[in-house]
Amino acid sequence: MNSNNDSDKILRPRDTITVENAGVDEVSVVPWTMLLPRRIARRVGVTRQWATLSVVLAGLFATSFTITVLVVSLEGIATDLDTSVSALNWAIIGPMLAFGVVGPAFGKAGDLWGHKRVFVLGLFFAGIFGILTAFAWNAASMIAFRILSASAGSATGPAAMAYINRLFEPQERVTPLSLWSFTTAGAPVLGVVLGAPLVESIGWRTIFIVQAPLCVVGAAVAFWLLPQTSKMKNVKFDVMGSLTLGGGAMALLLGISRGHAWGWTSPRIVISIAIGLILLWQFVRIERRVEEPLMPLHWFRTPNIAFPIMSQSLTNFAYMGGFIMVPQLLDKGLGMTSSHIGWLIIARPLTFSIAAPLGSFITMRVGERTSGIVGAGFVMASMVSLSLVGLKTSDVFIAGALALSGVGLGLASPALTALVANAVDDDHLGVAGAMQQLMNQMGAVVGSTVMISIHESTMSRGVIESFGYALMAGAVFALAGMFMATKVTSTDRSEFRTAV
Repeated sequence: MNSNNDSDKILRPRDTITVENAGVDEVSVVPWTMLLPRRIARRVGVTRQWATLSVVLAGLFATSFTITVLVVSLEGIATDLDTSVSALNWAIIGPMLAFGVVGPAFGKAGDLWGHKRVFVLGLFFAGIFGILTAFAWNAASMIAFRILSASAGSATGPAAMAYINRLFEPQERVTPLSLWSFTTAGAPVLGVVLGAPLVESIGWRTIFIVQAPLCVVGAAVAFWLLPQTSKMKNVKFDVMGSLTLGGGAMALLLGISRGHAWGWTSPRIVISIAIGLILLWQFVRIERRVEEPLMPLHWFRTPNIAFPIMSQSLTNFAYMGGFIMVPQLLDKGLGMTSSHIGWLIIARPLTFSIAAPLGSFITMRVGERTSGIVGAGFVMASMVSLSLVGLKTSDVFIAGALALSGVGLGLASPALTALVANAVDDDHLGVAGAMQQLMNQMGAVVGSTVMISIHESTMSRGVIESFGYALMAGAVFALAGMFMATKVTSTDRSEFRTAV
């Protein structure tokens, strides 16, 4: 090997190391900085493929393990910051909005300029804003830093998805995507198990003091170990498409999320929803005429893209709506303590963490369509069971009902995510992952808002009963998610089985 040209490592599907050189006498040259990670991977008995997967999943973990802590600890944080719980709800709603809305732009940026750069920078700035959250001086600063941290952290979602989908062939993707689901659910489990006691004994700020160095160190490791992904050449970034989609989604979700609090006929809500719809309409017009759209509109006419995404969004409506409702039901309705609630709600993310990797083996045999239908059915059964909870309901029943949601989403989410990845071109994997992220967050925000509105509007019939009505609404949307899952076509694995 005698080339004097600099080389960049480029990751494409199933590649371990591929090198692009410029020059007349092109010879693949592997820089010495790539050899050490490879030698480390061989020494510990893993391939570079799985070592890369471990790095991106660790980054996802670092940006998401605080989610559950905030739900359980809002009362304590509100007292510390001298504010109300309703105002502090923005510390949850705001990051959820930002995480979904900003994702498509990061996904496209990764497809154009490489997902390594986007992943590393997103993880790094998530850590920076995380440490600033720990030193927040009031509710406004805390919410602002949480939103900025989530905005930066949202870059890790599409980047991680793009790495997974480039590393593994279509028939193999269910297993790594199950591990991805395992991580996204396991992080909140650790947040509850380790975070809640820390919040009670030391204070909520400790959580972010721990999170920040995890993100920064993770960014350094990712910069060192991750291979670069292939880049789309001679393509411009769709600035106007990103602005109109981001602004429209944010305005629409803002109006929906605050409608129950500000009044659905209030000028702020009407204007916000109107602006959102106008901007989204303008986004569609822009995408029809630009040469390289942020989000190809033909995706919405592709069954194995549109229906899996709609199914996940509808199922997430129930799952995340229940995530917000159940702790309040156990607190306000049944009078349980924070620690009691914390240990009960572990049942859902814990079973999610177990079901996601195990579900991949089931999906490989029965197909993504069956897994999607059965998974959404489990979530629906969970919502119906939780709607029956009363003062005499046992902890075992509550934990079992929560576990049904975890098993259901753990089975359905990786299967349907894999279908979408298999249906798009490799150059658009980042945008496809971001699109799923956006729609999932929209489902989560709308689900939380609708279920809270139903609860608040039926309070006159009894506190516990009002939560039951809200949870039954979640069951209806999970049923709709089941229907959408019936419209997908499972991946053909016959050739893969023959090869094996």
